Amino acid sequence: MNIVSRKLIFIILSAAVLVTGCTKKPKRPDPSATVLGQGAGFNGALNPIDVSTTMDPMSGLEQRDAGFDMNGQMRGVLESVYFDFDKSSIKTSERGKLEAAAKYLKDNPTHRLLLEGHCDWRGTAEYNLGLGDRRASAAKQFLGTLGVSADKLETLSKGSLEAVKDADKGTAAKDRRVELVVVK
Repeated sequence: MNIVSRKLIFIILSAAVLVTGCTKKPKRPDPSATVLGQGAGFNGALNPIDVSTTMDPMSGLEQRDAGFDMNGQMRGVLESVYFDFDKSSIKTSERGKLEAAAKYLKDNPTHRLLLEGHCDWRGTAEYNLGLGDRRASAAKQFLGTLGVSADKLETLSKGSLEAVKDADKGTAAKDRRVELVVVK
């Protein structure tokens, strides 16, 4: 078979596929005929009484603790610890935040803390990752002096990954921090 006849067969088969096309799209049901449409209350809103609030243990869905996200983390419960420019030492004014975190861990023995070290936009990415690690490690060490077990603490350096580039002094000061993230 020569090349011209192969091309002709290919074109004929392609045309046949295009002409026959896909099957017809299914018809969408009328919204009033759906489950939500039938039980809808005022202005199409669901009646809260009709919605089941109990979870079927056989449903395969796992129950999560209130406040935790899909990653098992809870942010904003504890205040961030802020640092001076290019420093990893914990300021006297910030120590109360770590003392509150130690108390939180004592009151919630099943929780742990992820200490995320952050930096402002100045400096190289490598330097800022190292500085973020030093800041997180300083917070971990301080919590250790307060009696918090090392197995309750994890450190992570984000460096300047989340920093605002070319930020003013006030914004850059907020980027120099260790976030205290509660973890299950």
